[in-house]
Amino acid sequence: MKFKDYYTTLGVPRTATQDEIKKAYRKLARKYHPDVSKEPEAEAHFKEMGEAYNVLKEPETRAAYDQVGNQWQNGQEFQPPPNWDANFEFSGNDTRTGEGADYSDFFEALFGRKTGHGKAQQQTRHSKGQDHHAKVEIDLKDAYHGAQRSISLRMPVMDSKGHVTTQERTLDIHIPKGVREGQHLRLSGQGGPGLSQGAAGDLYLEIVFRPHLHYRVDGRDVYFDLPLAPWEAALGSSITSPTPEGSVHLTIPPGSTPGRKLRLKGKGIPGNPPGDLYAVLVISLPPANNERDKEAYQEMAKAFDFNPRAHLQGYSS
Repeated sequence: MKFKDYYTTLGVPRTATQDEIKKAYRKLARKYHPDVSKEPEAEAHFKEMGEAYNVLKEPETRAAYDQVGNQWQNGQEFQPPPNWDANFEFSGNDTRTGEGADYSDFFEALFGRKTGHGKAQQQTRHSKGQDHHAKVEIDLKDAYHGAQRSISLRMPVMDSKGHVTTQERTLDIHIPKGVREGQHLRLSGQGGPGLSQGAAGDLYLEIVFRPHLHYRVDGRDVYFDLPLAPWEAALGSSITSPTPEGSVHLTIPPGSTPGRKLRLKGKGIPGNPPGDLYAVLVISLPPANNERDKEAYQEMAKAFDFNPRAHLQGYSS
């Protein structure tokens, strides 16, 4: 998809104040509103403006968009980095306002799930503060063992001149053993301040795992690719393999094929019940870097009556 420059859409600089953004939107809305506009493609322009304003009018979403936008230019191919919005603290406001709103793929990629933890509460004299939420990345080993971690959260705020700035705070949190990706940890009283004598709101931390070089997570189950030499897969073998909890001995059955899964029951993320750990077999071929290696492959070709494409319908060698 193409990166959308919302500032260009509204005709304002990136340094514009919130008031300047509002004025620009209102001016363009009068020009392109499909009920009154004579401009060509007025409806499409009106839709694009509404989407841009929906992001830039809120300090929180504007600051998050600015962070991503610093790496792209209008029209460039765009794909959000994994967990691009981690450690951004948002209030409970819902970015996606309006029933049946039709947003672009670009908007959905960034803010499609940024809906807050709950609806905004009606404010009274002693109202509880608004709940906040943030996404935080942890390592897979933290889910296996639990951990104490310090996290830094950035909360977008608006200064006295209407410019968006970022305020940072650090919290010490306890990550419980067995926490799942997508699970929310509640920090009581760490959300927005209450009115008058009202209690502070809560902070909900959504847990996501940092990408791991070897392991993939699905719920409580964990998967990893286990490379085998051709003879280990064909003849069977006993090997030692690393896992998130240390090395284990695995028995490879004879005649194993690529993609076969060996299940280590209960060795996934702890829980009640715990997940499983799956070794996905991958056949790794030795390189043929010299004449001796090449001769060994030539002898194999003579020794085996084997056509790996025999199963392809209509194929002739």
